[in-house]
Amino acid sequence: MKITDTSDLWWKTAVVYCLDVETYLDSDGDGTGDLAGLAKRIDYLADLGVTCLWLMPFYPTMDRDDGYDVTDFYGVDPRLGTHGDLVEVIRTAKDRGMRVIVDLVVNHTSDKHPWFVSATRSRTSPYRDFYVWRDEPPANNVNAVFPGEEATLWEKDEKSGQYYLHSFYSHQPDLNIVNPRVRDEIAKTIGFWLQLGISGFRVDAVPFLLEVQEGEDIGDPHEFLRDLRRFLQRRSSEAVLLGEVNLPYREQLEYFGTGAGYELTMQFDFVGMQSLYLSLARSDPAPLAKALTSRPDIPDEAQWANFVRNHDELTLDKLSDAERDEVFEAFAPEESQRVYGRGIVRRLPPMLGGDPRRIRMVYSLLFSLPGVPVLFYGEEIGMGENGDLHARMAVRTPMQWSDERNGGFSDAAPSRLAAAPPGDGYAPKHVNVAAQLEDDDSLLQFIRTLSARYRISPEIGWGRFSLLEHEAPGVLTHSLSADVGRFVAVHNFTDVPTTITLTLDDEPEGAVLSDLLSTGSFDLDAKGRVSFDVPAYGYLWLRVRRPGDGRVG
Repeated sequence: MKITDTSDLWWKTAVVYCLDVETYLDSDGDGTGDLAGLAKRIDYLADLGVTCLWLMPFYPTMDRDDGYDVTDFYGVDPRLGTHGDLVEVIRTAKDRGMRVIVDLVVNHTSDKHPWFVSATRSRTSPYRDFYVWRDEPPANNVNAVFPGEEATLWEKDEKSGQYYLHSFYSHQPDLNIVNPRVRDEIAKTIGFWLQLGISGFRVDAVPFLLEVQEGEDIGDPHEFLRDLRRFLQRRSSEAVLLGEVNLPYREQLEYFGTGAGYELTMQFDFVGMQSLYLSLARSDPAPLAKALTSRPDIPDEAQWANFVRNHDELTLDKLSDAERDEVFEAFAPEESQRVYGRGIVRRLPPMLGGDPRRIRMVYSLLFSLPGVPVLFYGEEIGMGENGDLHARMAVRTPMQWSDERNGGFSDAAPSRLAAAPPGDGYAPKHVNVAAQLEDDDSLLQFIRTLSARYRISPEIGWGRFSLLEHEAPGVLTHSLSADVGRFVAVHNFTDVPTTITLTLDDEPEGAVLSDLLSTGSFDLDAKGRVSFDVPAYGYLWLRVRRPGDGRVG
């Protein structure tokens, strides 16, 4: 690779930041965040080092699933603003060096979407076959996605007497991708938002989108995903598809695309995330190391998206029952902190007892893992959850800008807020942006530093991954090598300081390791060995500086 390749394939070294417009900043005092408020915070995000802004659904909605029950794929929720407000956000973000991607929620619609309203009026409706219907539900009519909240996958429409499929909630009927008209509508939706300046999509629930019911035949369902990718690239060569595919690695590989053509540009690494939490629970990096070394090779133009937290429950479904119980016991000991038997509804800092050493070690690790880091809003300041809110909503509280009323999110009465902020030690008076901007040693300043160092270290996004052997089992040490150089990261998962010795015997004489998070460097001896102390929950970012390589740092 050449350093200039990083601009062509921008997603290989992006810093992604996910936010919900509704809970980010309220500009008009009605208690709901809006696009005009977001526009006021674009400079903050640019200063943080964000290069890709991911907007959760802002479409018209019945708001029964936090916006994921869409009633108009082409609209903007009037509570949040207008198309004009959105274009202002996109233009301002691009001027500050940020691309904008948006949620593409096309596995289902709201049951109030005009298509479904028409479909339920008559079996002869032109929109009837936009959805999946059966005269009788199958024998395995059990909803495993939301146990305790939804009992079935098929809901009876009393007027027609038939049952419709809903992979999620019963108010979210599944679209029928076997119907060519539905596939065309999805493509038109993509084309519409690209025309407004969007740089791609986070595709919701991809495996559910491609599910085809028994008796239906459209050939290879992945051909639909390949068609979408081809359409996307025709309309915008720089646009990406970031997919939510919570499957084992071997199955995720198919969603990147095989010899038949490209599919998703990027995928979230759910296996790696879950292994990370098991490693944290055990103070042992072995589970994470196993996951990272089992990642399959992916196309050169594809990428992994790493995350510590997202907007849903912290799912642990890829762990064994015993492993999941370990993580529950360590980080969600109370039943109210768990959901669906598989997930945790907490943010990272409370789970780690507020220990700043562990928190920083985890975020240092996030930014140094092969792939791109994805931040969920508020992570950069260490926000906590509101345990009084239901399930997933516990982590979707308003952004905490200051210690003023409502955390500076809104001037509205607290009773009118889109959601209530935490009221404990993570309340806005204790955790907020304004205070951390004035504190050089704050988590916010640390995340800014990580973003900056990540952006000048393309090895992380492009490099060949390998684990480095040493004598300390509680320390994860990995190397990322690319044509532009080599990067080494060290992370101590334990509360015990240690000294490790690494051997980089393939480096030339005179090579040194530059410390990217501090000052100074470490010399390699004649055999390529180097030793250094690693504090409890400590971390190091090191760049191999070779004689004459001309790189700074």
